Amino acid sequence: MQGLSLRDPELLGTLAAVGLGLAGIALYMSRRKRLSAEELERERRLDLVKTGRIIDGTVIDVSDISEAESGHAGGLQLILYKYEIAGVVYECSQDVSAMKNFVDIQSCRLGFPCSIRYDPHQPENSIVVAENWSGLRDSATPFQLRRPTRNPNAATVPRR
Repeated sequence: MQGLSLRDPELLGTLAAVGLGLAGIALYMSRRKRLSAEELERERRLDLVKTGRIIDGTVIDVSDISEAESGHAGGLQLILYKYEIAGVVYECSQDVSAMKNFVDIQSCRLGFPCSIRYDPHQPENSIVVAENWSGLRDSATPFQLRRPTRNPNAATVPRR
């Protein structure tokens, strides 16, 4: 059995290849584009729209926080909501400041039911509004109720 020698050309070639590979990985990691906090939040919302389960909840409150109070440029607009899964009540808020084109928090009806999308593996990870989906409702029922019309010509069954 021969010992390893730093003069061995095969060992030098292997070490050079490993070193170049590690340098390439380090260069890629340092130069790649990192997602901003807004882009990460958008990706989270879109992922929940694609894979999240829908459950009924209730809009508790809306909050429009000024720029001075929040420390964020443009202020914060929050929708506070609650929902229950397996006996556990979750109270959450969603920052909808980036979606001012999609939702007007002043028109949200407090105490009204809403649909909530949540991650089944992490139920606290939830949304009520996304770019291409909204769980907010205009009325207490998700669809308009219609009373059945009575037909006077229909045969009636006599009561006994």
